[in-house]
Amino acid sequence: MKKIIVQFRLVFVTIISLLIYSCSGAQTPEPTPEPTPIPPTFAFLKGADVGWLPQMEATGFKFYDTDGSQKDCLQLLKDRGINTIRLRVWVNPSNDKASGHCSPAETVVMAVRAKNMGMRIMIDFHYSDSWADPAKQTKPAAWASHPFVELQNDVYQHTYDVLTALKSAGVTPEWVQIGNEIPSGMLWPEGSTSNWGQLALLLNKGYEATKAIDASIKVIVHVDQGNDNARFRWFFDNAKANNVKYDVIGMSYYPYWIKSDYTATIADLENNLKDMVSRYGKEVMVVEVGGDYTLVQNTKDMLVAVINAVKAVPNNKGLGVIYWEPEGEKSWSGYQLNAWQSDGKPSPALDAFK
Repeated sequence: MKKIIVQFRLVFVTIISLLIYSCSGAQTPEPTPEPTPIPPTFAFLKGADVGWLPQMEATGFKFYDTDGSQKDCLQLLKDRGINTIRLRVWVNPSNDKASGHCSPAETVVMAVRAKNMGMRIMIDFHYSDSWADPAKQTKPAAWASHPFVELQNDVYQHTYDVLTALKSAGVTPEWVQIGNEIPSGMLWPEGSTSNWGQLALLLNKGYEATKAIDASIKVIVHVDQGNDNARFRWFFDNAKANNVKYDVIGMSYYPYWIKSDYTATIADLENNLKDMVSRYGKEVMVVEVGGDYTLVQNTKDMLVAVINAVKAVPNNKGLGVIYWEPEGEKSWSGYQLNAWQSDGKPSPALDAFK
C-alpha cells in the first residue's frame, strides 16, 4: 500500500509541473537534431587545362552559354562539372599567340583567377620556353650552356620560385607536375632516359622544391599513351630503380593520336591504371585527354568511359580526369581535339563531366 501511495504522489507532482509549465507560455523544447554526417574528403577531380584562355580573351574571343548569354569561360566549365584547372608554365616564353605566353607571372594571375572561382589548381612544369612533349624536351635558352650540376639547381630554383609566387598570391596548388609527357626524359640531352641516373636527379630536384613549399602538395610524373602498359612498366620500373620521388602517376590518353577509336583501347587504359597502383603503390590520374571536336557524341562517350575507368581503380586511388584545352576553339587554335563550338559555346561533349 505504501508503495502505491508513493507512486501516486510522483504521478500527481509530474502532472502539476506540466500544467504550470504549460500555463507559463513556455514551449516544450525540440529534441536536439542528429549532427549531419561529414562527407568523405575524397573528391573526384574533373579538370580542364586552359593555358590558352588568357590569350584567347586578349585577342577578343568571346565565350557564350547555350542560351546565347556571354559568360566567363571558367564559369561555363564550372557549370559543366569542372572543378580543377591545370596550368602549364614555361620559363621564358615568347609572345606567340598559340605557342607562347604561360610565363610564371601569367600563370600566377590565372591561378588566382581560377581559385577565386572555387577551382582546385594543378601546375604543369614543362622546364622549357615552349612545348615539351615526347617529341621535344628542349632546355630553356637561359639554361642551355649550364653544366649538369647547375641544371639541377635550375630545376629546383625555377620550381621553388614559381610555387613561392603562387603561395604569396594565396594559391597553393594541390598537384604539381614535374615535367610534361616525359617517356624519353626531359631537358635533353642531360635528362634523357639514356641516362636514368641524371633524369632521376632532375626529377627529385623538382620534387624537393615542391615539398619545400608545402609537403601536402602531390607531385606527379607524367607519361603519354596511358593505354600502353609495357611503356609504363618500363618507365616506372626505371624510376623505382633510380629512386625517383613522386606521389602520382599521370597519364595522357588520346585515341585520336594513336589512330584508334577509344573502344579498342579503353580496357587497356583501365587495366594499366589498376596495374600502376598495385605495382608501385601510387595514385593515378589521367592528366590529359581529348577527342575530335567534330565527333561530339563519340568524344562524350569516350570521356564517360575514361571517367569510369579511373573511378574503377580500387580504394579511391584513381584521382581524376583532365581535358586538355577544351576551350581552344578550332578557328582560334587550329587544334582538332578542342571541345568548343564555332559559335563560342561549349561542346555538349563536356556534359560528360556533369
